[in-house]
Amino acid sequence: MANLLLSIIYLAFISLGLPDSLLGSAWPTIYREFDVPVSFAGIIFIIISAGTVSSSLLSDYLTRRLGTGKVTALSVLITAVALWGFSVSSQYWMLVLWAIPYGLGAGSVDASLNNYVALHYKSRHMSWLHCMWGIGASVGPYIMSYVMLSGGSWNTGYLSISIIQLVLTAVLFISLPLWKRNKFTDEQLKVSKPMSLKEVIKLPGVKQVMLMFFCYCALEQSAGLWASTYLNIQYGVDSGTAASFGSLFFIGITVGRAISGFVTMKLNDHQMISLGQGIILIGVILMCLPLGYMTALIGLIVVGLGCAPIYPCIIHSTPQNFGQDRSQSVIGVQMASAYVGNIAMPPLFGIISNHIGVYLLPFYLLLILAVMFFMHSSLKKTVAKNRLA
Repeated sequence: MANLLLSIIYLAFISLGLPDSLLGSAWPTIYREFDVPVSFAGIIFIIISAGTVSSSLLSDYLTRRLGTGKVTALSVLITAVALWGFSVSSQYWMLVLWAIPYGLGAGSVDASLNNYVALHYKSRHMSWLHCMWGIGASVGPYIMSYVMLSGGSWNTGYLSISIIQLVLTAVLFISLPLWKRNKFTDEQLKVSKPMSLKEVIKLPGVKQVMLMFFCYCALEQSAGLWASTYLNIQYGVDSGTAASFGSLFFIGITVGRAISGFVTMKLNDHQMISLGQGIILIGVILMCLPLGYMTALIGLIVVGLGCAPIYPCIIHSTPQNFGQDRSQSVIGVQMASAYVGNIAMPPLFGIISNHIGVYLLPFYLLLILAVMFFMHSSLKKTVAKNRLA
């Protein structure tokens, strides 16, 4: 039964990734069809992100009331309905409207499911599960492009993903009894009260881990968003080739997480985080070297490999750092911090590159990495001090 539930959780993580890249892959067609500026994708992205932040902060309350299984099933259902809404949209304002449940459906399931895995499974499964997310994020655009190249519309692409999500929703509802078979169950979680945001932030080490999550997602998203532009402008790589090269960064993360699952059998979570930061540093240094675009490209791939263990290992270490009864509250706040980093930092580099130059990307990543490194060092000292107290 435990293996069956784990298989379902793997499917759920693939499902989490499926919608994440759809807007980017379909937008070149959508904005022309709706006759809106290309920049209007940013409005939809911000609404989805704001909904995700809000539902992440509510994840502790919802999980304690409903349990992880129900939160996961209901969240996937909400996402499926929102994707169906996108599929029937015929005007831009309809996309804006459906972006609200789109975002709300993502945050709670992300925080709740990550906490459940952190409590019940070893670190290797957390890495492999996030590798499954990467597969889902890669498959989503492929489905969209396949539908459109076969003569269908972007609406049909969204409908296809919605149907997949609805099937998974049915599987999740059928599997609800399986979620209660672990030692630390949702029933035990309900004994304690939900923590307020103020109470969570006051916990020793939470501010540091919030900044770590903020920095990690700021670094990942900034590198992912600007990689192609950096190669194009800084090294003169043509835009089509630069776009394909830029995707190698995310392939690096996905492959890295598959490898990290095996490495976690030898190293603990904090060692994995330090290892990832060291690999990112090597990648950034390669990007700084004046040795041509191939060295810069290799640097970007190395940065992706370094990113691989950090996100899952921060999450997996949360129950150990803050206690099982507090982990859901802390993970919800961590996720919210991560999404804020997603929203704020990539556009900030856009402003910097406009006024100074895109050549600053490696130094921007280095600055973010430095803050993350110091916050991790502070977190380790705080955790060690609490254990001695």
